[in-house]
Amino acid sequence: MYGRESIILLRDVTVVQIPDGTPSTLPAGQVVTLFQSLGGNYTVTTERGHMVRIAGEDADAIGKEPPYLSQLEEGTDRETVNRNAWSVMKTVFDPEIPVNIVDLGLIYSCRVMPNDGGSQDVEVTMTLTAPGCGMGPILQQDVERSIGSLPGVGRVRVDVVFDPPWSRDMMSEVAKLQLGLL
Repeated sequence: MYGRESIILLRDVTVVQIPDGTPSTLPAGQVVTLFQSLGGNYTVTTERGHMVRIAGEDADAIGKEPPYLSQLEEGTDRETVNRNAWSVMKTVFDPEIPVNIVDLGLIYSCRVMPNDGGSQDVEVTMTLTAPGCGMGPILQQDVERSIGSLPGVGRVRVDVVFDPPWSRDMMSEVAKLQLGLL
């Protein structure tokens, strides 16, 4: 969802400031304007015009339901975990751009390997649109958390790299169309 809706915070809520990634807290009763609701997280602007992100698990603070992923395949084998990992990475969005990180071309690889405990370890290599992006650690954590919550997943490692550097050429046709670049 992409739009404008004024909302009164129902409780104090921890937020992440955009674009620098600094955590802070907004008090109950403050009015925020919903800017973007994608991937289970909410980008809002405050009364002072600051843009912040509210995590999906705090959706109740703005009167919304926490996100639920129902489109996952059943199974914990390597191939199913791989498909599900790509599916959940498509639910991770840059809070300023209404395109998921897979279609933005930020995911370079996703490797799924069986471990000794019978589950699957997942290693992701990703980049950012800019090396100094303050939201980089937040996006990295979103990927780790979303893959780590999948059935059959053991350890998750997400490496952020800058070689090769990201460019618009890495975006999918869908992303380019969504952003009006075609």
